[in-house]
Amino acid sequence: MNRLFRINEDIQRELSVLLRNIKDPRVKQGMISITAVETTGDLSYAKIYLSVYNLESEKSFKAGLKSAAGHLRYELGKALSLRHTPELIFILDDSIEHGSKINTILSELNTHSEV
Repeated sequence: MNRLFRINEDIQRELSVLLRNIKDPRVKQGMISITAVETTGDLSYAKIYLSVYNLESEKSFKAGLKSAAGHLRYELGKALSLRHTPELIFILDDSIEHGSKINTILSELNTHSEV
């Protein structure tokens, strides 16, 4: 289990760098952060959970990621010394944006209750 945890961290670190260097404007829509990586035990698949702040179009963002997935997988394989580089599955995680909206609502409630 410790090995899989380390692999997940390595994938997260490397993909963070690789995603910043993608030139595709569909992917360059906002501030992207990888919130989690879950790799299957046999390293066949890796679910990459992404949070994107100020996302303009979810559909075009996903299309851009799908287009770049092969390149990202290839670069990931070069950076990490794994026998098998997992297939990347990107999942949008809106928990950070959701939390931001809740904080805004709570702030507004606090200012209205003080009046």
